[in-house]
Amino acid sequence: MNDIWQIILLGAVLTYVTRFAGHVLLTRIERLPPRVEAALDAVPAAVLATIVAPVLVTGDWPERVVILLCAFLCLKLPVIATVTIGVVLVAAARALGL
Repeated sequence: MNDIWQIILLGAVLTYVTRFAGHVLLTRIERLPPRVEAALDAVPAAVLATIVAPVLVTGDWPERVVILLCAFLCLKLPVIATVTIGVVLVAAARALGL
């Protein structure tokens, strides 16, 4: 088997095992402590910030404009709509060569 396929298969297995283990652990705990719930609630925002922050610092002006627009839109729209609009606008800007 090719090395790349081994890496992909191992990554898939490890991803499945960690997700399954998390599911098993959470089903055995009746109530999560409030601090754990707060930490888990903060994960999506932290992941999004990790993706957006480097582009905000090192990106060109079209990406920065889209990020600022999305920051405003997230106050009015659901997160999935804001992310979708941001992805479409960045793709359009790059397709236009901006």
